[in-house]
Amino acid sequence: MDLPPVGLGTMGIEDEAVVKTALDCGYRHLDTAQIYDNEGVVGAGIAVADTDRANLTVATKLWTDALGASAVRPETEDSLDRLGLDAVDLLYVHRPRGDYDPDTTLPAVEAVREAGLTEYVGLSNFDPDQLAVARDHLDAIAAHQAEFHPLYWRESLLADAQERGYPLVAYSPLAGGRVFEEQTIVDIAEAHEATPAAVSIAWVTSYDNVVTIPKASSQAHLEANLAAADLQLSDAEIQRIEAIEYEEELFPE
Repeated sequence: MDLPPVGLGTMGIEDEAVVKTALDCGYRHLDTAQIYDNEGVVGAGIAVADTDRANLTVATKLWTDALGASAVRPETEDSLDRLGLDAVDLLYVHRPRGDYDPDTTLPAVEAVREAGLTEYVGLSNFDPDQLAVARDHLDAIAAHQAEFHPLYWRESLLADAQERGYPLVAYSPLAGGRVFEEQTIVDIAEAHEATPAAVSIAWVTSYDNVVTIPKASSQAHLEANLAAADLQLSDAEIQRIEAIEYEEELFPE
C-alpha cells in the first residue's frame, strides 16, 4: 500500500468534528477499530467533510472476538454499517488472539476481500513468526501495524517490512507522551527549535517503509503532526535515539 507518512489514529476520539478537522487539514489516512467503539464517529466525520472518498484510506480492525471463520464477514459488515461505507480500504486482524486461527481466520478475511468489502488485508500486533505463518494464507500482507516509538520498537518487525516491501504502520509514536520526558529527545528538539513530538514523529518516519498514525484532537496538534514528517534529522541524531537504553512497551500482551 502507498500510505502517507502521517495518518490519524482515532483511538479515544469521540467527536466527528475532530475527524472533519483532520481531513480539512490534509489527512488522508484514518485508522479506527471495532474495539475503539468509534467507527460511527469516524464515519460521521467522513460524511460531513469535503474530502473525496477516492482520495482517502480508511482502515478498521476486527477484534479478537470477531475472528472466527463464520464471524469475519458479518463482523466486517457491521463495521461498514457503523462507518457508513460500502467498503474499507484496509481491514486488519487486530491481534492474533481470541478466536484467531490462521487456518480459518485468514481464508475468511481473504474471502471478505474477494467480495469487495475491503481492498487490502493487514495484520496488527503480530510477531515475525506469526507474520510468516500468515503469509501462507494471504494473497499479501498489505500493511502491518505495531507499536513503534523511541522508547519501544522491534527491529525484527522493521526488517520484515523492509524486506517484504509493505508499510509498517507505527502506532503510539509519542509513547503516550513519555517522549516529552526523554532527555535525548528533548535535547534534539531544542537543537531543531522543534517539539519532542515533532522529533519523535520525524524519527519514526525516517525509516523506509514506516508510516505513523498519531492521535490528536486540536487543529494545532493535527497540523503539527502532519508537518513533523518534514523535519530532517541527521544520521547521528537518529542513532542517538536508537541508542536510548530502555524500552517501555505501552500495549503488551
